[in-house]
Amino acid sequence: MTYGRLVTDQTSPAATDPAAPAPDPASTPTEGPATPSAFAAHLPLAHSMLDRAAHRRTEEGLFATLRADPSTRVVLLHRGRLAVGPDGLALATPQEVAAVPEPHAASGDHSNTPRWVFLGEDPPSGTSFLALLLPDDADDLDLDIEGVDPKGPLSVLVRTHRWAGLRELASRLGPRDTGLATEAVALAAWHAANERCPRCGEPTVPVAAGWVRRCVAQDVEHYPRTDPAVIMAVVDPGSGPGDDRLLLGHAAHWPEGRFSTLAGYVEPGEGLEQAVRREVAEEVGVTVGEVVYRASQPWPFPASLMLGFTATALTTDLTPDGEEVTDARWFTRAELTDATERGDVKLPSRSSIARALIEEWFGGPLAGE
Repeated sequence: MTYGRLVTDQTSPAATDPAAPAPDPASTPTEGPATPSAFAAHLPLAHSMLDRAAHRRTEEGLFATLRADPSTRVVLLHRGRLAVGPDGLALATPQEVAAVPEPHAASGDHSNTPRWVFLGEDPPSGTSFLALLLPDDADDLDLDIEGVDPKGPLSVLVRTHRWAGLRELASRLGPRDTGLATEAVALAAWHAANERCPRCGEPTVPVAAGWVRRCVAQDVEHYPRTDPAVIMAVVDPGSGPGDDRLLLGHAAHWPEGRFSTLAGYVEPGEGLEQAVRREVAEEVGVTVGEVVYRASQPWPFPASLMLGFTATALTTDLTPDGEEVTDARWFTRAELTDATERGDVKLPSRSSIARALIEEWFGGPLAGE
């Protein structure tokens, strides 16, 4: 049960490396699962190397100090998308954003106000990083009454950069930029959703370098939240070596042919292993026994932390719930190979923990989109 929000860990599929050798689909991997640390190496959004330097968030005049430092770099976001260049993120210099004002906290924070967030520091270089969250209407904010664009600083930033979503970029960025992008996208989504206090409805203003929002009426502080979600590769061990099968499901809102591992949010008062067993039972009617943790990955769409598991099925009859999951199938390695090569089954992208779980069971990279 996901209370109106289906956790999918899905993205547009990424291209498979044509040079990557495919394992023998009829064979079972001769070695056991990779260690959690080795498995996590396949999760691009889990590779952050940034020191978030939380002790600096309450430093007086932090934004002014960092904006005066020519070594500071700024991540630009607009409508949830990141400014990109030919080699990754297009990190702006303080000079390039010098004309963008800092909002005045006392006046409230509005949808057409740029927001600044301190992201942290890169330990090897000592570089500090900020995020500049541009308002949605930044590209047309500066048109005057006659429709003339006076080249305001927000419009210039939007119109002079190329923009891409984190889903598109995740598998192409290095560890530093991945960490910066993931952190910035998550905070941008949180700020956009919390301009007013959930307790009284009055405006909130950003403080603590963008990591806290304070209600102006009650002086109550609100902090970013992360929603834990379990995602699991459910395996039927079969009767012997090579007989094991993987369970994949098709969510109601996905395009035809899209299949992935099952997933769902952790409910209040529930342990992670309990959540795995409950979600699998609710969505496809399968009883799960052993549950083994593999690794986690942030998934800021808008605020999830995906906790990956493998789970051993004790029953194999499939009964999709018809609401969240409309189709579910067991696949042998040979069946999954054939289905992905024909294009009948489309897997999640390589930026997702779902793809990593599937390919760990399979024993290597799979063909497909």
